Amino acid sequence: MRKDWMFVLLVVAAALAPQSSQAQWNTRWEYEGARGPEHWSELDPAYAPCNAGKEQSPIDIQNAEKADLPALRFDSTSSSLKYLVNNGYTIRVNYHDAPGAGNSLLVGDKRYQLTQFHFHRPSEEYIHGKPYDMVVHLMYQASDGKVAGVAVLLKAGAANTAIQKIWEHMPLTESKVLPDFSHEEQEVAGVEINPADLLPRDTAYYMYMGSVTAPPCTEGVTWYVLKTPVELSGKQIKAFAKLFPHDVRPVQPLNGRVVKESQ
Repeated sequence: MRKDWMFVLLVVAAALAPQSSQAQWNTRWEYEGARGPEHWSELDPAYAPCNAGKEQSPIDIQNAEKADLPALRFDSTSSSLKYLVNNGYTIRVNYHDAPGAGNSLLVGDKRYQLTQFHFHRPSEEYIHGKPYDMVVHLMYQASDGKVAGVAVLLKAGAANTAIQKIWEHMPLTESKVLPDFSHEEQEVAGVEINPADLLPRDTAYYMYMGSVTAPPCTEGVTWYVLKTPVELSGKQIKAFAKLFPHDVRPVQPLNGRVVKESQ
């Protein structure tokens, strides 16, 4: 009897779940209009940092200070493209690796585990007042909960093999929203992805303290913006733009933050 009631409750919860257009958000938001960035904090109390925070992302990197910063070490492995999602705003690849396994970022003696990567067009980050054609954000998390974001700037040029693998299988409509507000993940049989293929050879970078760039705009994210861009073709840019014409948050004020630049 108890199992029957639990089943009924799950069915009811699924039926009453808000029709969110995103994976981990139960309150809808947009990139423009009445639910756009200037109104995000009005939509949900959890989004308060979006308009009240002092260390928000993205930013326009203008006057970085040279500093003695540790090199970034990426430990990456090829694996099946198992967790592909169209969350209504971007194409995202999720990772569910156990701590210490799979793909990681080592900064000094601190290790972060890759949790997901996703794309924006144009780049959310500006360099000296200008955006790039696109950007891929690789998001990492350490065992203590600290989050690091790696921004790889993308510019029009030669076709990108890794991105092409994703584009050939990306869902053309928003993935199914599940009762817990996550999106149904698509497994692509026979296709392997190595996140290292999205990185430039030169990993010199800018570093600053910021936030995630979408609600709830949580601060405390250490951002590493790689200085060397990676190429993708104009055709690949257009394929993404057809699905997501505009998925960028405007640049945010520095509010006294210092951007450091590796030597």
